Amino acid sequence: MSKVRVHNLNISLDGFSAGGTVTVDEPIGHARDLFSRFDGRVIEGVHTVDDPITADRAFYSLWGQGIGVEIMGRKKFGPQSGPWTDDEWIGWWGAEPPFKTPVIVLTHHERETLTFENGTSFHFVDAAPEEAIAQARELADGGDIRLGGGPSSIRQFLDADLVDFVHLVTVPIVLGSGVSVFDGGRDVHDRFDIESVTTASGLTHQFWNRRR
Repeated sequence: MSKVRVHNLNISLDGFSAGGTVTVDEPIGHARDLFSRFDGRVIEGVHTVDDPITADRAFYSLWGQGIGVEIMGRKKFGPQSGPWTDDEWIGWWGAEPPFKTPVIVLTHHERETLTFENGTSFHFVDAAPEEAIAQARELADGGDIRLGGGPSSIRQFLDADLVDFVHLVTVPIVLGSGVSVFDGGRDVHDRFDIESVTTASGLTHQFWNRRR
């Protein structure tokens, strides 16, 4: 059975993974400093850049390994809410989204599938977590399912006990407010074995593996 995985989920020292308001200019609200140390160039593998292979880069590069499909919340796709009125919006990434797999976008409003030349396709689905996982497995061609966020979306899957692996990255900053992936999720850690590694950059990587 394919795994349901979360990768590169950055969290502040006070527990927030996104700002409270998403706009075109601020895709994660006031939480942009969460990504000040993130090297997105390596998500397709450390071999794609000439820089040294640091621990941070090695951990971040796990993002795409073995992934057949992503599930994301609507706010990760764009700042809009309600019915889709701007059909020209194709996501934050423009004509070359980094996913290169099918992506399920969770939304209560219908929209036609968007398909890109690099293999990315966005499927707009109104589904509970269990239903979304079932549809994702049909699209994944045997690969694993990545939960791409934001934190509110990931929280729904954690609450439903559908997550097998989480790569959580604690960034040494304080946001003061925002959205937490663990809001109301008391004792969720009891379902996982957790390893922690702190790197020279000051980031702490946690690897949560579901207990068997």
